[in-house]
Amino acid sequence: MKKVALLTSLIFAISFTAIAQKKKKQDKEAIKEMCGCFEVTFNFAETFQFSEDSLYKPSKTKTDRGLEWAQLVVDEDDKVSIQHLLQVGPPDQPYIVKHWRQDWLYENTDFYMYNGDNEWLFKEKDKKNVKGQWTQKVFQVDDSPRYEGSGTWVHVDGKSYWENTTTAPLPRREYTKRSDYNITMRGNRHEITDFGWVHDQDNDKVIREAGKEDVILAKEKGYNTYKKVDDSRCQAAQDWWKANYDKWALVRTKWQDVYGRNKDLILETKVDNKVLFKHLFDEEMTAKEDIEKVIESFVKSSI
Repeated sequence: MKKVALLTSLIFAISFTAIAQKKKKQDKEAIKEMCGCFEVTFNFAETFQFSEDSLYKPSKTKTDRGLEWAQLVVDEDDKVSIQHLLQVGPPDQPYIVKHWRQDWLYENTDFYMYNGDNEWLFKEKDKKNVKGQWTQKVFQVDDSPRYEGSGTWVHVDGKSYWENTTTAPLPRREYTKRSDYNITMRGNRHEITDFGWVHDQDNDKVIREAGKEDVILAKEKGYNTYKKVDDSRCQAAQDWWKANYDKWALVRTKWQDVYGRNKDLILETKVDNKVLFKHLFDEEMTAKEDIEKVIESFVKSSI
């Protein structure tokens, strides 16, 4: 009987492992569907307001369009990294803008959670709490931290999607215009579709103060569609990435050193009266020592 029980347990373990590996492969295929050339439509609208200020003015509805190349940078067993590049201007003379980056890590336990005022708190989760999950780590245009969260990819009824809610800084469209809240509680849903993929968001605009409960100032709906088009339309972005890959590999390596300290992180807003991306976007900023020095100058605290 013991041999039968042992054999049954072994068969169950092998079957469970095979199913988990098949699911993981399916997850990765869904993530990599977000690579390629896309016509993107960005839509954001403030939906509900909870301010007690009678003079409160909601953010204007914003709709924008663009052409975006999503470059596969890393394709490893437990990691997929995708760099987004905007291609703007006339098709015959386009201008390339390095946009956001998303890294996907399998069963990741280390997190930097945004806490407002350019501060990220390091959190370590138990392995059992992230089993079978993928963490999406989103980075700013200069590869500094933005937001991250863990969740399970779901494949059901012909749908593939991933959901998570996490804290984040104000979006670029807001932080130059709004100072009445300091955290975006982002409800993210990434869904693969027959035309490409959708980034569906249900966001809270949150006021966070030490020693007080968070206050929701307003709610916002975001709905960004990525319609896949022929890769040739993003050839200029592909060429730019090849020409600039080495520089941004140095930037990512330095940031990985900072993140690897596994300590709370506070970043300066400006150094020498310039934000970090203006330093790094300088075409003369290519030397490893200069890149490392300027990034470290923005690390106000990591203790």
